[in-house]
Amino acid sequence: MPRVPDRVRNCLVPGINLTLQEVWDGLYEVLKEKRVQKKVVLVIVSIALLLDNMLYMVIVPIIPDYLRKIGSWDTHLEGGNKVNYSQLNTRNYFNTSGNYSITDTTYKTKIINQVIVYEGEDTAIGLLFASKALIQLMVNPISGTLIDKIGYDIPLTIGLVIMFFSTAIFACGRSYGFLFFARSLQGVGSAFADTSGLAMIADTYTEETERTKALGIALAFISFGCLVAPPFGGTLYEFAGKEVPFLILAFVSLFDAIILRIVMRPIKDEQRDKGYEHPKGTPIFRLFMDPYILVCAGALMMSNVSLAFLEPTISVWMMDNMHVKEWQLGMIWLPSFFPHVAGVILTVKLSNLYPKYQWVMAVIGLALEGISCFFLPFATNYWVVMLPICVICFGIALIDTALLPTLGYLVDTRYVSVYGSIYAIADISYSFAYAFGPMIAGSVVASIGFVALNIGIALSNLLYCPLLYSLRHVYDYKDFEQGGGTAEGYGGQFKPNITGDASNQEGDAQLEYSKLSEAPQENYGTYEAIEMQNQGGVNGQIGSAGTQQVPNNPFRQQAEYQYQ
Repeated sequence: MPRVPDRVRNCLVPGINLTLQEVWDGLYEVLKEKRVQKKVVLVIVSIALLLDNMLYMVIVPIIPDYLRKIGSWDTHLEGGNKVNYSQLNTRNYFNTSGNYSITDTTYKTKIINQVIVYEGEDTAIGLLFASKALIQLMVNPISGTLIDKIGYDIPLTIGLVIMFFSTAIFACGRSYGFLFFARSLQGVGSAFADTSGLAMIADTYTEETERTKALGIALAFISFGCLVAPPFGGTLYEFAGKEVPFLILAFVSLFDAIILRIVMRPIKDEQRDKGYEHPKGTPIFRLFMDPYILVCAGALMMSNVSLAFLEPTISVWMMDNMHVKEWQLGMIWLPSFFPHVAGVILTVKLSNLYPKYQWVMAVIGLALEGISCFFLPFATNYWVVMLPICVICFGIALIDTALLPTLGYLVDTRYVSVYGSIYAIADISYSFAYAFGPMIAGSVVASIGFVALNIGIALSNLLYCPLLYSLRHVYDYKDFEQGGGTAEGYGGQFKPNITGDASNQEGDAQLEYSKLSEAPQENYGTYEAIEMQNQGGVNGQIGSAGTQQVPNNPFRQQAEYQYQ
C-alpha cells in the first residue's frame, strides 16, 4: 500500500484538534477489538445487501416508463370504438354580384379510446429484469470458489465496486442495450457481494446464537431494501430525473467499499502477525452432493418461487379484477415488510430456545406460503389481497432465518469452516427462482390462468414440506462435539457398542470421543475424522473394525468397536 505523504498525515482535523495520523491510530486501536470488528462487519455487509436489493427493485417504477419515453419500442393502435359523426363545411365565395356562402354536411367515422401497444415490451422488460439473476446464477459457482481460496473481504470489495459501475451505467444509459448491460453487470457484482457478505457474517459470528441473530439482521436489511426501493426510485425519478436515484446508490456502494478496506486493515495485520493462512474450502460440487445441503437449497428456492411468479403478474390480475389506482399497485407490497421483520425476530428467538427444531420453523414457513398462495386468487378486495401477501413474506422470513444458519452449521460439522461455496449455493437457490420466474410467469398465466398458477405454487410448496423432515437430525452433532456423554452423530447412526470390561473403559471412551471433535479442519469435519479413527483407532485403545455403509446415504457409516 503506497505511503501517505507526511503533509497529509499531519493535517489537522477541524473541531477535534488532532492530525489525520492520530485519528487513524486511534481508529486502528479501536478496530483491533473483536467486539467492534463483529459489529462493523455486520453493518458493512448489511449495507451491501441493502444496496443490492435496492438496485434490484429501484428500476421497477423507472425503467418501463423511461424506455417508452425514449422510444425504445415500435407502437401501433388497437381496440377502440367506432363513432359516426357529421361535420358542417361552409365555403365562402366572392364575385361581382356579391358575397355568398354554401354550407354542406359530411358524414364521417372515427375510432376513439384506442390503446397504444408497445410491441415486444413485456418480453424485453421481463428479460431485462431477469438478466441480473441469470448472470448471478452463472457467476455464483465461480465467486464461491474464489471466496474459499482468498477469503471474504476482497470479493466483497470487488462486488461493491462492480455494483458502483453498474449503477453508474444505469444513471447514464440512454438505450435498452446499455440498461441491459448494466443490469447484467449488477448480477456479477451481486454474485460476489451477496455470497461473500453472508459468508463473512458466518465466519465472524461462530457461535450459533450470535450467527442466527446476525443473519436475521442481514435478512431484515434485504427486506427493507426491496420495500423502500420502489417509492425511493419512483419519487426521485418524477421530481429529480432518472439519474439521481442511481447516482445516490452508486456513491453509497463506493463509500461502503472504502469503509470495508479501512476496517479490514487491522484484521489483516493481525492475521499476518499470527501467520494465519486461509484454510482450504470444500469444493462446491462436493457440497452439492450432500443431501442435507440439497434439501436446504431446495427449500430456499421454493420459498422464493411464490414472489418470483407473483411480482410480474399480480398487478395485471388486480387491474383486470379490481378497481385499483396505479399507486395502489406498488403499495400492495408495503405492509409485507413488517411481518417479514416479525418473522425474523420470532425465528431468532425460537432458534435460541429450540436450536434442534429449526427445520420445523422452515416447514411452518413453507406451509404458510403454500396456503396463502392458494387463497390469494380468491380475494375480491384490494385490502384483502394484502393479507396473503403478508403471510407469504412472514413464511419467507421463517425459512430464510432458519435455514441460512443451518447451512453454516452443516459446513462446520461436516466439512471445513469456510463458507464461500455454501452461501454461493444459497445465492444460486435465490437466483434460480428469480431468473426464470419473471420470464415465464406471464406466459404461464396466459396459458392456464392466474388462479391455476397460484394453486400450482401452493401444491409445490406443500409437497416439498415433507422433505424438510430429513433435517431433523442435523443438530444431533452438538451432543457429540460437546462430549455430552454419548458419541452420537448423524441422528444416532453412530453408536459404539462397548463389550468386555466396559465399567472401567466407558468414561475413557467418552473422553476420547470428545477429543475427536477437536480434530484439525483438514480432516473435513466430524464424519471424516470418525472414518480416520475407524482405521487407526483412538490413541490405540480401540481396534479396527468392519464398517458398513448405510443404504442410500454415502455420508453415514455404522460401526461397532470392540475393545482389545
